[in-house]
Amino acid sequence: MSRIFDHEKLEVYRAALAFLDWLEPVLQQLPKSLSVVDQLDRASTSIPLNIAEGNGKFTGADRCRFFDTARGSALEAAAALDVLVAKKRCAQEEVAAGKDRLWSIVSMLVGLIRSNSDYRLHEGNLE
Repeated sequence: MSRIFDHEKLEVYRAALAFLDWLEPVLQQLPKSLSVVDQLDRASTSIPLNIAEGNGKFTGADRCRFFDTARGSALEAAAALDVLVAKKRCAQEEVAAGKDRLWSIVSMLVGLIRSNSDYRLHEGNLE
């Protein structure tokens, strides 16, 4: 019997792993001496790790903190892809699919943050 952790059921977690799968061949073609390669690898790895850790927290505030860290890592990864284009190490067309994946991940994380935040504005609270 295969056991599944709760975070493995999250679409955003699966999307973060799919981004890593997409990214790996890109990283393999780049020189390891480029600092942005290491930064991109660490930022992209941080996304699913923080999603998993955050999903295991008991309070909404704790979950939000980790989901926000994952969101920041996704934004950092998107910026790192831009740096690769600016440094002429990748073409814009090469990174477009990765940035689309990151856009989706960020959107899902914002939704998780909003749904776990006690401070969000609820429609019933509008006057």
